[in-house]
Order: sequence, then C-alpha cells, then structure tokens
Amino acid sequence: MDYIKQVKEIEKYFKDNEKEEKDFKIGVEFEHFIIDKDSLKTISYYGDNGVEETLEELVSKGWKGIYEGKYLLGLNKNGTTVTLEPGSQFELSISARKDIKDIEKEYFNSLKEIIPILERKNQALITTGYQPETKISDIKILPKQRYAYMYEYFKKRGAFAHNMMKGTASLQVSFDYKSEEDYIRKFKLANIISPVIYAIFDNAFYFEGETWNKRNLRTHIWENCDSDRCGIVDVALDKDFGYKKYAEYILNRPPIFIDDGEKIYYTDNKPYKEIFNPDDYSIEELEHVLTMFFPDVRTKKYVEVRMMDSIPYPLNFSAIALLKGILYDEKNIDNVYNYIGDIDILDINKAKADIIEKGLDGRLKDKTIYEIAKYIIKVIKSGLNKEEREYIIPLEKMISEKKTPYDITRDKDSASKKEALDWCIVNNLVNIEK
Repeated sequence: MDYIKQVKEIEKYFKDNEKEEKDFKIGVEFEHFIIDKDSLKTISYYGDNGVEETLEELVSKGWKGIYEGKYLLGLNKNGTTVTLEPGSQFELSISARKDIKDIEKEYFNSLKEIIPILERKNQALITTGYQPETKISDIKILPKQRYAYMYEYFKKRGAFAHNMMKGTASLQVSFDYKSEEDYIRKFKLANIISPVIYAIFDNAFYFEGETWNKRNLRTHIWENCDSDRCGIVDVALDKDFGYKKYAEYILNRPPIFIDDGEKIYYTDNKPYKEIFNPDDYSIEELEHVLTMFFPDVRTKKYVEVRMMDSIPYPLNFSAIALLKGILYDEKNIDNVYNYIGDIDILDINKAKADIIEKGLDGRLKDKTIYEIAKYIIKVIKSGLNKEEREYIIPLEKMISEKKTPYDITRDKDSASKKEALDWCIVNNLVNIEK
C-alpha cells in the first residue's frame, strides 16, 4: 500500500469535516445502566422484561428499530438514537445541536417515553461510572458481531478490558472545528485537561458489587485495557501534531475488525496500513475504523471528549457547559493553556495515576486538580451566555465543597447502597418540567 497516499486520504477526511464557526454544534451521548430498582442488578438484554422487550415497546410507540439479524439492538426517532453497549448499557445519543437547552429538551422528551416502560417493570435507568451490583461475569454480552469480535480480541489485552466493555458507562461530548489549527488547539487542550475532567466527574464508588476504595475507577480501567487504542493519543502533544499525526496513529494500529458497510471481517491484528486501500474504500469503512480506537480524546468528524463518567442530572449538563465554555471560546482556550502551563505526555500520565490515589488532591505538574478545576469553572463563564451559565451552578457548588460525585455517593453509603445511589436514578427526572 502507498503509505503517503493512505495518510493523505485520512487527512482529507478530517479536512472535509471542518465547519464554519457559525455552524458549530455540540453532540452528546448519555450512557446509562438499566437496573432492577430493588436489587440494583443489571437487566439483561435477554428474556422476559429484558432490554430487548423495552426496545420493542418503544418501536410500538413510533421509534424506528435498528436490527442485526433477528435482534433488535437500537432505535431512532427525530434524530435521537438509542444504542446498546456490550453489557446492555443504554446509550442515548442526541443529534448535534447549537444550544445546550435544545439538547436538554430532547433528553427529557426521550426520557418521558422510556421511563414509564421501565417503571412498569420495576426497573430504572441509573447514571454511574460502573455497574453498582452485578459482576461482569454474570452479564451476557450483547448479540452483536462487533462486540463478539471485540470480546475475543480483548481476552489477550489488558486485565480490565472486559470490565470496560460490560461494566462501564460514560458521558461523551463532541465539538466541531473550523480549521486544522483550531482542531489542534481543541484536541491538545482537551488532552491536557483530561486528568481534571476525569477527576471532577468521578462517579464510580462501587466495583463488582463492592466498594472501590481508591478513586477514578474508569481511569484505572482504561489505563489497563489496551495500550494500542486507549489512554492519551501518544502524539497528541507533539509540536507538529495535526491531521497527519492522528491519521498515522490510526494507520499504525490494529482496528480489530473491518466493517465496510457490506461485510465484516477480522483483521488478524494487522495494523490498518496493511489493510487500507486509499484507492478503493468506503467512507463507512474509514468511519468504522475511527470508532475502533478509544482514546480519552478521539477524532472523527469532530473532537470527541470521553473522560466523564456517566453522571446524574444536572451535573451531566454542567459537564457539557464546562467543555463548551472552554472549547468554543478562543480566549478561554488561551486562558486555560496559560494557567496550566507547559505540559507533556509524562505529566498527564503521572496526573492520571495520581488522581486514582488522591482524587482532587492529585496534581497535574505544579497544581492540584482542585486548584485547576476552580480556575476553569471561574473563567469559562465568559464563554457562555447567561442562560448557559446556569448549568455551571451545580458543578460550582460541588467543587466549592471539594467534592465529586464519588464523594456524594460515599457520604450516603453509610445508610445503604440503595439510598446512596438514589440520586443517580434517572426515573424521577420525568417529573421535572423543563
């Protein structure tokens, strides 16, 4: 294969997806677990009152089903998509919108259709970074060929790869870029602040049914998953980082399997450069490959920020507003860069290890995560309109008390696990008028 041409073809894909600033939008994926309200155990995809049955009920209410063979594995309605992760985690993806309030409105509209079905089954959506009760050995993987390939591949990778697949849930937020320079600034800064974002949205107090006595469980899991496709992109802070370097990151690593829109096949651990034909490929193939890498910050048609645990409302919208206030404001990008100072990959990896032990007291070079979080919350308000600044208030209050979602759950745990997690149950939100 012509490596230079391969690189240029992927560079072109990134270039072609630049947007004018007036067209910038925000995309959000909310992951949840569906649990039994009494036992807190995960609801299986299979069987009576399983997740598949819930999807079927939603189809009867006007959602369009997404199938693989005989299995109903997703839904779509009005630009909002429901997909299921390998352990039946329930992901609600809302099509990109300009305004946070429009994302919020659609989130609530979807919940008002989903929650009543779950309530009849004594089930609930819950927002936590890790499944609170069921062990992953007791969770059957979804009947999806993509996940079957991944599950086999990960048997030979990091110790927590299967925990990642079946036990974790997150919040993912995506941002547009207008040029390669704009892309570089956003991508680099999102990586630089990754330990901060991990730490302040840490929401995993339970692991495999027991208390997790450290911090930032998802950080620990991702760092012990697969070095070929997880963690920080190793070239992200290089001085010459750009479209080319990210293209090379993809080409020099194995994509696990290929889906070109017509067929799916395993790649025998070959790097993508041994497979990708720049003269004969489908966009579906390239877009699939870009989704087969799971770094903290990922490039697709946009910059995707992936560090946040699944967190309860309204903190999930605080996270969206926080990131918008940084990444969609040129002055704030500069402000945060200048405040944090010169950071390299070693600094970030050291900080990620530190937050697992110390949480907000962990350090990113010469500053604590707590200090950086307070600064960011203060300055990003200038990048938000008056209405959007309201979304920051719950986060500002939590950080002012030097707490994270982990701490809130821990403080409630002395009563019972069920009471500790009650604030993470999504069902009650349908009664909130927005």
